[in-house]
Formats: sequence, structure tokens, C-alpha cells
Amino acid sequence: MDPSAPLLFGLTVAEFEDISLKLCVGGLIAYMIFIIGQLAFESKAGKYGAIWMFVGLGVGFIGFAAKSIIQRLLGIE
Repeated sequence: MDPSAPLLFGLTVAEFEDISLKLCVGGLIAYMIFIIGQLAFESKAGKYGAIWMFVGLGVGFIGFAAKSIIQRLLGIE
């Protein structure tokens, strides 16, 4: 089977994997933001505490987003 042949919805396997990775990880990041917000609300952290919760727990997905932005700026994709 030719790896460059369209497989699903007119996309190759590599294109489908790239799109699904970005969508699924984006969905997980949105869910993690919701969870952090719920933790801040339930713990009654206040504005300052909630900001630090988002900063401390959100560094990982900030790095994931920064990686894709840097790749796009440098033309590495």
C-alpha cells in the first residue's frame, strides 16, 4: 500500500495523525484548564491563588503551545 495514498477523508495517514494530535491534545488542554478552574473555585483560592494555580499547573501545556508556535516561526514543520 502506498503511504502517500489518501486513506481517510481524503487525508494521508501522516496528515490525519497531525490533525488528530493537535485536536485531541487541544481538547485535553481545554479540559485541564477546566479542572484547574474547578480546583481554584472549590479551594476558595481567591484571584491571586487562582492565578498561581493556573501558572503552576499550566506550564506544561504552555510549553506544548510554544513548541508549535516556534516551529511555525522557524519553518521547521
